[in-house]
Amino acid sequence: MSLKRRSLQGAAILVAAIPFAVGAAWALQAAPQQARPVQQPPVAATPPAAQPAPVAPTPKPVQQPAPSNGAPPPEPAPPPAADPVPAKPVATAPAKPVEPAKRGRYGVAIIQALDKVTTETMRFEVPVGQPIRYKTLVFTARACEVTAADELAPDQIAYLTIDTQPKALPGRAAPAGRQVFKGWMYASSPGLNPLEHPVYDAWLIACKTSAPVAAGPSK
Repeated sequence: MSLKRRSLQGAAILVAAIPFAVGAAWALQAAPQQARPVQQPPVAATPPAAQPAPVAPTPKPVQQPAPSNGAPPPEPAPPPAADPVPAKPVATAPAKPVEPAKRGRYGVAIIQALDKVTTETMRFEVPVGQPIRYKTLVFTARACEVTAADELAPDQIAYLTIDTQPKALPGRAAPAGRQVFKGWMYASSPGLNPLEHPVYDAWLIACKTSAPVAAGPSK
């Protein structure tokens, strides 16, 4: 009987002790904990990172002031055009000048003469370099030419000298002569450079290559 009572008392004591133990555990958990330092793992030394290359700043666009009168903003002026560079002249060989065609040279000048007093005319030939007498005049041809094909107007020209030399009278010396004409005569223009003489007229008819032929006077 006593043994059973003791067992019941022990069980009652154990049951009463359980709430106390639970409250003590809760009290321990609710009490503030002492802070502890955190153990950091050893960090390996790392080499310093390379600094990045500097970046050029981006230019900011210039803000154009807004017009106060509501007009559209002015357009930006175009850049000035570059001056054109003159092209260098290309060196070229000078053109060879074209040689003019040569005139045809002839050996005989055909002359027409007029005696103003008697109205007598005479056509005769004057070989180049040989003096020919007509009354008191002496004709000497230095050249007789025909114009070349590249000249503007075809013509025949002669370079003449004309001297006046009267014939000597019997028993007297011949009087001294004098030159009355020197220059070019043109067959196409007898009046361009004529003989100026009070008694005689003379002009060029043509040039030829044949030997002189004796010709009589014609009326």
